[in-house]
Amino acid sequence: MDKQRIEEIIAAFKGKRVAVIGDIMLDKYIFGHVSRISPEYPVPVVDVTHEDHRLGGAANVALNTLSLGAETILFGITGNDSNRTTLLELFKTHSLSCQGLISDPSRPTTCKTRILSQNHHITRVDFEKREDIDDSTMQQVLDALEEIIGTIDAIVLEDYNKGLLREELITAIISTATLHGVPVLVDPKMKNFFAYRGCTIFKPNLSEMAASLGIPIKNSDRDVEEACLLLQEKIEAETLIVTRSEKGITVYDGSFTHIPVSSLEVADVSGAGDTVIGTLALGAATGLDTLTNASIANIAAGTVCQEVGAVPVKPDRLLKACSEKLCRD
Repeated sequence: MDKQRIEEIIAAFKGKRVAVIGDIMLDKYIFGHVSRISPEYPVPVVDVTHEDHRLGGAANVALNTLSLGAETILFGITGNDSNRTTLLELFKTHSLSCQGLISDPSRPTTCKTRILSQNHHITRVDFEKREDIDDSTMQQVLDALEEIIGTIDAIVLEDYNKGLLREELITAIISTATLHGVPVLVDPKMKNFFAYRGCTIFKPNLSEMAASLGIPIKNSDRDVEEACLLLQEKIEAETLIVTRSEKGITVYDGSFTHIPVSSLEVADVSGAGDTVIGTLALGAATGLDTLTNASIANIAAGTVCQEVGAVPVKPDRLLKACSEKLCRD
């Protein structure tokens, strides 16, 4: 592949229209330092220096597709609380559309509060409700999707098991997308793992695949291949893409391809999976072949792993990294 072709691929991402449907989270970080132990209980006291709020979960996937130039519509559930207000402010800051947000007063907005001292995690406090959404809320999501399905180039289902992607909704989305010829890419979690039957690209990580199949899987090519064959019997996806940490990714689309990790400089793996699924969605939207798509997504993940915190992939860095790794001499 030459540099011009890589430039054409990344340029083609711009103007595509992607729907991201999944569990939206607010990531809150409280930074400080520990200088003493509480006299009340034997726990550290964190003297707070500053706070930070970031978009997490499905919202981080949306930031990745948005960063690469795609028009992105994010569908998800929030509560009717102060954390929703903070989310809306972040959406505005990042120029991310909030037209797909549904407010459910019976649920809190999912918020993960991390308390850190000298960049070491002290604890995490979660505000969330993991029960499935009710029938009325599910219908709101389907109705909103139906309104735009004819204009969508790809759909990402980003599941963190927080209740949005219940089995009936998953089945309905895949059926609707199939009817309209829209590729569906899935980043699954344990619950409803096998409900995504017939999707276009199914992207578990190694531990998720092992836990769902109920078998130990060594991070070797042979073990992963055997597990993929078992998984494909249940999921019947067009393509399986398994992320394997330091071993890179494995692609199965009737034959196996193992793609090594693209970067040895790892500062933080947070959000790398979000970058992979977001980049894959844009590749699918532009009609890229599976291996080229997976290779670019793998490189995209490598670029964000070089930075601290979950950050979206930047087009200029992706172009530079792809040119270095994919261009022929």
